[in-house]
Amino acid sequence: MATKRGGPRSKAVWKESSPYSRISLRRYTPNVGVVVDNIDLANIDDETTKEIRRALAEYCVVFFRDQNLSVEQHIEFGRRFGELDVHPAAANATGHQEILVISADENSDRANGEAWHSDVSCQPQPPMGSILYIHEVPPSGGDTMFSNMYAAYDALSDKMKEYLNGLVAVHDGEHVYRGLYTGVADKPSYPRSKHPVVRTHPETGKKCLFVNRSFTTHIVGVPRDESDAILNFLYQHMEHPNFQCRFQWEPNSIAFWDNRCAQHRAIWDYWPHRRYGHRVTVMGDTPF
Repeated sequence: MATKRGGPRSKAVWKESSPYSRISLRRYTPNVGVVVDNIDLANIDDETTKEIRRALAEYCVVFFRDQNLSVEQHIEFGRRFGELDVHPAAANATGHQEILVISADENSDRANGEAWHSDVSCQPQPPMGSILYIHEVPPSGGDTMFSNMYAAYDALSDKMKEYLNGLVAVHDGEHVYRGLYTGVADKPSYPRSKHPVVRTHPETGKKCLFVNRSFTTHIVGVPRDESDAILNFLYQHMEHPNFQCRFQWEPNSIAFWDNRCAQHRAIWDYWPHRRYGHRVTVMGDTPF
């Protein structure tokens, strides 16, 4: 069969690497996200855990509907994928240090995650994944957007890939976290790290972009105006709709995203209504 020509620069990969036997997947959009149906995350075995982990690495974010997890079960589900991270700035509002409360209502002056980012990328070993369990949703709105950083990298020209190869960028939490949480005392300092602009996913071996608007401040070793220009180009590029999905929350939905190959952004369009949930975050490793 002749190779098809044409189409957009970003082309979805339609063929699975190998079949899934323990979970049933539905693509949320061609380039990012899958829904796993007919599963109770409070009662899964090791083989099912392995397939969820594989789907996470391949599709960047995995969605689950109609879950009924206690706080303890949410934490236990997260621990199936590794040790859990404790957020460097947020308060311990539930009595469980592993739980980050995600909430906004009529009294809020901000909502978590309103800019594109990969969670806590300022840490030397940024989180592998984040598991957000939304309990309460507004009448409409409150979606979360996700973008596939494999696809964003693949769609770059060969010349741009060559330029980015080997570059390192600074990710800083100071300007993000200081004064962010009302009633929470600021720490003397917040994490600051250097990471490759293009990282290699440790499980798939694929390359993906690893800079974001929230934490990345500059590229090391190039003039600041050149750094700003390159980063702004990459931010605009990775926010192209072809790489994205926009997840519509329902009560008791869960989104599990891979911070190594996905970015996300929360949409705060539902004020004065309330959206409330809990997040656990799985520790990661040093980007390379």
